[in-house]
Amino acid sequence: MDQFIRDIPKAELHIHIEGSLEPELMFALAERNGVQLSYQSVQEIRKAYQFENLQSFLDLYYAGANVLQTEQDFYDLTWAYLQRAAQDNVRHTEIFFDPQSHTDRGIAFETVYHGIYHALQDAKTRLGISSQLILCFLRHLSAESAMHTLEQALPYQDSIPAVGLDSSELGYPPSKFKAVFDRARAEGFRTVAHAGEEGPAEYIWEAIELLQVSRIDHGVRCTDDSSLVEYLIEHQIPLTVCPLSNIKLCVFDTMEQHNIKQLLDRGLCVTVNSDDPSYFGGYITDNFRAIQAALHLNEQDIYQLVKNSLQAAFLTETEKQNLMNELDRFMKKG
Repeated sequence: MDQFIRDIPKAELHIHIEGSLEPELMFALAERNGVQLSYQSVQEIRKAYQFENLQSFLDLYYAGANVLQTEQDFYDLTWAYLQRAAQDNVRHTEIFFDPQSHTDRGIAFETVYHGIYHALQDAKTRLGISSQLILCFLRHLSAESAMHTLEQALPYQDSIPAVGLDSSELGYPPSKFKAVFDRARAEGFRTVAHAGEEGPAEYIWEAIELLQVSRIDHGVRCTDDSSLVEYLIEHQIPLTVCPLSNIKLCVFDTMEQHNIKQLLDRGLCVTVNSDDPSYFGGYITDNFRAIQAALHLNEQDIYQLVKNSLQAAFLTETEKQNLMNELDRFMKKG
């Protein structure tokens, strides 16, 4: 089963590129850019990765982002993730980036975008990984700041097909950003949003009804509302679930308590993703391994989770079918 999980061709739909910043690269970039870290060693950083909730993680996450300053830094960050994704046989990835984390400290939007974009282009030719780039608004900042960020992204819309909503969930409902998402959709962007991780099921409803999202990022609190679960099943709205993240941030106490298998068996379009893999202890294969061991998933369960991710991806029908054919060829070989 371990080799099956590693080798099956995958798509990843919920990965924050800033959250793939490994401590070793953080130190290297800090030295390159003359940034003083509050940690003395890689080991000291890893010891800090004991989070009580989402906010305690975000405090460290934003501090780490300070080492990212040049286009080369963003390229190196993205390329490191893509090389790791290739090891996990990720065939397609949809990467979140948080421009406000950088523009608010004086880094130009273009610097962030070009570094990430050029790495994604190189991955297509050198690693055979296709990709999409999703701009996320930070929900703890103002709607006005989000609107300004959206306007900065307009010249790059050909390569940023969607916008999302991330950061601190509690106290920052999706409804706060309705006008921003209305404008984004009017400009032709697709929409996704983090909802129902720490926040209530009501936030998932808001993301669906007010932001008109194509996917819900996380969404595991949907089980608090039976009518919502039925709606998600009927409309096959994908959930981009991040199991190791959910445990690390105490959404569930143990992996055995995670509800992803329950949701899969109910017929929801659930997918497996790594979220912020450097901070949460694992990339996509690690997440599959963790849920397989704890929830006793079989090969058909793994296949269905991967198939869901291909169906939920922001790809053309032809591109989806090509990846689906590759997946089915893999299953027949096994």
